Amino acid sequence: MKLDLNYLNIKNYKNLYRNISIPKLIEFAVKREEGVLSDKGALVVNTGKYTGRSPNDRFIVKDNITKDTVNWGKGNLAIDEHVFDEIYNDVLSYLNQKDLFMFDGFIGALKEYTLPIRVICECAYQAMFSNQMFIRPDANQLSNYIPEFNIISVPGFKARGIKDGINSEAFVLINFSKKIILIGGTAYSGEIKKSAFSVINFLLPQKGVLPMHCSANTGNDGRTTIFFGLSGTGKTTLSTDIERKLIGDDEHGWCDDGVFNFEGGCYAKAIGLNKEKEQEIYSAIKFGTVLENVVIDENGTPDYNDRKFTENTRAAYPIEHIDNIESSGVGSIPNKIIFLTADAFGVMPPISKLTKESAMYHFMSGYTSKVAGTERGITEPKATFSACFGEPFMLLDPIVYAKLLGERIDKYNAEVYLINTGWIGGAYGKGKRINLSYTRAMVKAIMLDKFKDVEFYEHPIFKILIPAECPEVSKDILDPKNVWVNKDAYDKKAYELAEKFEENFKRFKNISSDIINAGPHKNTI
Repeated sequence: MKLDLNYLNIKNYKNLYRNISIPKLIEFAVKREEGVLSDKGALVVNTGKYTGRSPNDRFIVKDNITKDTVNWGKGNLAIDEHVFDEIYNDVLSYLNQKDLFMFDGFIGALKEYTLPIRVICECAYQAMFSNQMFIRPDANQLSNYIPEFNIISVPGFKARGIKDGINSEAFVLINFSKKIILIGGTAYSGEIKKSAFSVINFLLPQKGVLPMHCSANTGNDGRTTIFFGLSGTGKTTLSTDIERKLIGDDEHGWCDDGVFNFEGGCYAKAIGLNKEKEQEIYSAIKFGTVLENVVIDENGTPDYNDRKFTENTRAAYPIEHIDNIESSGVGSIPNKIIFLTADAFGVMPPISKLTKESAMYHFMSGYTSKVAGTERGITEPKATFSACFGEPFMLLDPIVYAKLLGERIDKYNAEVYLINTGWIGGAYGKGKRINLSYTRAMVKAIMLDKFKDVEFYEHPIFKILIPAECPEVSKDILDPKNVWVNKDAYDKKAYELAEKFEENFKRFKNISSDIINAGPHKNTI
């Protein structure tokens, strides 16, 4: 079809395919050798050199909108508008006489806060990805559609790095004045998703909405629970529960009307996917799913344990591929908030309760850990801190988001828990990973108010509250020191982690003492 893209100065394309069906997009992708079908009908693609986000290649145009609002630094790199313009003009020339695939849709399930977006791709599979990840319009919405933000993705276009005023051949450029996200040099589809959410995470606080990198589900009683956590902590696994309706698995907003999903799909990590332990996710991978960088055999059968291409294998599918969902994408005001961490030092309690102040501290810290094998050069556990459990996508100062969270904890009397899905009895390599059945039991106990009459005591170093008991969980593991053979070694490792918390928190400015004092301290025993 011909559609007027003159407002973007895109004129000389060959064909434009707008919101075409998934079967047709798959047909295009296979014919153009962008991917192949798995034994279950999923489209399997290999993204080549870039198998994950490229944080050093994401730039924001510094202009009158962003210069005094964006939290500039190594996570939010600035470029001048003329740099954007020159690369944009090169991309326009690149698109000359190319077939383009376009998706028009929305971010945000609550109409009052919806952001209409247009995604223009040179690859059919990325249009399919966008269709599955964002909220799909109905025929009436499509006929009257006007986008507020535009994403242009051209994996085949390679920039010239420093010569173009950026760092490499790959780039993600966000221009708030022109309302354009320009992506090139990388075929990793996650850049489309995460750049779009970076935009809405910048815009929504101006409307009094807390944007969150979290999953959310709701019970038959209508009560909503939200899960914050970095990659590998179990956010998608724990929120995808056969007994509860999934609202969404990654990005949400919290306003006075409740929680609403930003997305229309899920982007689940596929590495190590196990049918028995993660049945809902496993079953969601079928026709209409995009599998990124998953190894398949000659029969098209995926091997989810094969790390040949990357640890960061992914499955993108519409939320309707999950059986038990909240189709509206909207939930009630959360009464339970769960922070997830995978502590590879083996010293954090498996479950603890947080005060409002300690919740704000741990929200701003966003702690988890990386272990040997996940990245080149890592041989020992490495503490990782990502403010708000999603720092690369939160463009404002973390205290802006933390204050919005604290206000909601107070206003709605929400309970906050910290669950460690990592190691106990010793650090990674000596201890063991906490049993998933225990973790699920802890989550269930939180949701069913099983801690209402349970006694809590404060951890002397981490200043978080440990329950004396938890249904279906051995009492012995609730205090992590109990399962270390060498108690002095536990204290030493706990001090080590506490010091890392303190050092990380020093980067935040103008934080009240009640929040600082609610965090771990290395000299407390």
